[in-house]
Amino acid sequence: MTTIELKKALIHRITEINDISFLKAIKTILDSKTESAVIALTEEQRNEIIESKKEIEQGLYIEHELFDKEVS
Repeated sequence: MTTIELKKALIHRITEINDISFLKAIKTILDSKTESAVIALTEEQRNEIIESKKEIEQGLYIEHELFDKEVS
């Protein structure tokens, strides 16, 4: 499994978790790993973030709960 595949699998699994204590524990682990690290973004990643922010400002998004209901 590649790094990208593993990240996608973890993201998918995390979105299925509803236990707030468990999610906070995951956040603590992630925070401890990323607090001291500077995240370097590629030009493409920066552009994607800019485009996403524009879409949000235009209302071109769906709430997570509504998305879950539609998927179900």
